[in-house]
Formats: sequence, structure tokens, C-alpha cells
Amino acid sequence: MNERISTPHTSAHQFFVPLSATRRGARLGRLLAVEQLRSWDLPLDPARLIVAELAANAALHGRVSGRGFRLTLSLTARRVLRIEVTDTRGDRLPVRGAAAAGVPAESGYGLLLVEELADRWGVRIGPVPCKTVWAELDLSGANGPVAHRSPDTRAAVAGGPGSRAVKDQRTKGNNQPTRPNLA
Repeated sequence: MNERISTPHTSAHQFFVPLSATRRGARLGRLLAVEQLRSWDLPLDPARLIVAELAANAALHGRVSGRGFRLTLSLTARRVLRIEVTDTRGDRLPVRGAAAAGVPAESGYGLLLVEELADRWGVRIGPVPCKTVWAELDLSGANGPVAHRSPDTRAAVAGGPGSRAVKDQRTKGNNQPTRPNLA
């Protein structure tokens, strides 16, 4: 798949790897991402946490028997790191976990972590039968920390040509995120 980074600048570096849709594949994706980030002299956190969550979600919720998922890391000349995980369950969009009768759910909080750590994130549908969950980090310096993020900077950016984007949404006023979680 030829996918476009949401920022209008070309990639300075790009890495992608197909992985099995298993816990072992998710772990391998995280380990490979860490090594790639080190080779690019980029800070490991929070990128490795985002990779771990998105890869685990692809293995758990995006699994189709006999098919894997793809992890892509792209670094633009403007120092935006884009993390993408593409699986073959385009019919299964992220859904936010809900508490039943006031009891907190045991799972369903992973994308809340991604939301807090990433500058932007979203979901892109297509090409059929795939979907891509992506997150972007604006890096501040060569080896510096991730730039400070505010809720206003997390607006989603639509996907590339030929894909239907599902934009992340924030409610105004009550500060309750409306972003769904993979379930």
C-alpha cells in the first residue's frame, strides 16, 4: 500500500515490516521499532509505548486467520514520526470500551494511552479489507524529548488518496474524549 504521511513533507526515513497477528508478532514489532528508532537516533519513548499498544491491538482485535499486520515507521524532514499499524479487519473499527453499571472495564484503555502520548492519531479505512491506525509525534530536537502536546493539537488528519478516513473526535465543553478503542 502506498500511504501518505499526513504532513505534506516527504519521508526522510521509512521502515516497514510484516508481522504475524499474534502476541509474539506484536512483541517483535515493538522490539524492531525500538532498534529502528535507535538507528535513527530518536528518543524511544513515547514511540515504543504507542507501537506496543497499536501492535497488540492489531494482534488481538485485527486478527484474521492466516493474515498478519504491518508496522510502518516514517520520519519526515520536519521531524514528525508517524507510526502506522495496518491490519486486515477494516470491518472492525476501534470502539471505546464502556463500563457496565459503573464498574470500570478490565480492558479498553489502550487508545486512551495513545491519545495522551501522540500529537495526532486516527484511523484510515482501505484499501479493502484493511484499516490503518496511525499516530504522529512531533519531535523537538535531534535527541530531544517529544514536544509538549495540548488537546488542541491532536486533531486528526485524513488519510491518503483512495482511502476513507475516520477522524478522531473530541467533544467541546465536557472534555470527555469520544475516540473509540479497539475492541
